[in-house]
Amino acid sequence: MLKAVIFDMDGVIVDSEPLHHKAYQNMFNDVNIKVSDGLYESFTGQATLPICQTLCDVFKLNESPEELVAIKRNHFKYLFDNDDSFKLIDGVLELIKDYHRNGLKLVLASSASMPNINRIFTRFNLNPYFIDKLSGADLKASKPHPEIFINAAKASGFKREECMVIEDSTNGIKAANAAHIFCVGYDSKHSKNQDYSTADKVITDFSEIRFETIKGSF
Repeated sequence: MLKAVIFDMDGVIVDSEPLHHKAYQNMFNDVNIKVSDGLYESFTGQATLPICQTLCDVFKLNESPEELVAIKRNHFKYLFDNDDSFKLIDGVLELIKDYHRNGLKLVLASSASMPNINRIFTRFNLNPYFIDKLSGADLKASKPHPEIFINAAKASGFKREECMVIEDSTNGIKAANAAHIFCVGYDSKHSKNQDYSTADKVITDFSEIRFETIKGSF
C-alpha cells in the first residue's frame, strides 16, 4: 500500500532550471570557461558541489569547487529574488494537496542546497504539506547515488516498498532504482534529453498519478 511520496524539487515542483541555467552561465563567464551543452545536460539532478568539482577537473581551474559554488549561488539568489516568471510547475500543487488530503506522508529529496529549498518552500507556502526535507548537498554522494532516497524513505517512517519517488532526471531515476523504490518519471516540457526507460511509470501530466489512480499500483 502506498503510504509516502518522495518528491524531487527542480523540474518536479518548480521549474527552476532556467534560473539555474542563467546562474551557471553567469558563473561560467565569471571564470572564463565554455561548457558544452552535452556536459551541462549531464549535470541534471546532481548537487552543485560535485558539478563544480567536475568543472575544476575538466577545465583545470585555479578556483576551488567551493568558490565556484559560492559564485553560482550568489547569481541564483539574485535571479530568484528578481525574476517574476518563477512559479510552480502546472498541476503540482493540486497533486501535493491531493496526496496530503488522502493521508500520504510527503518528503522532499532534492539535490538543491537547503537554503534554496527553504527559500522555495517559503515562497510557495509548501511547508504545511511536507513532514521532512532532505538536501543532497548535505550528503557525501549525489544522485545517481541512492543515499538521499534511502534517507527520505526512513524519514517518512515507512518501508521503501510503501514509498514512491517522483523524478524528472536520469540521475534521479537511477538513484530511485538503486534505492529499490517505485519511481515515477515525469517527462515534462521542461525535460531535455533525460532517460525515463528505467522508471516504473512515465507520465507527462500530474493528473495521471492522482491518489485514486496511483494507489492501485501498490
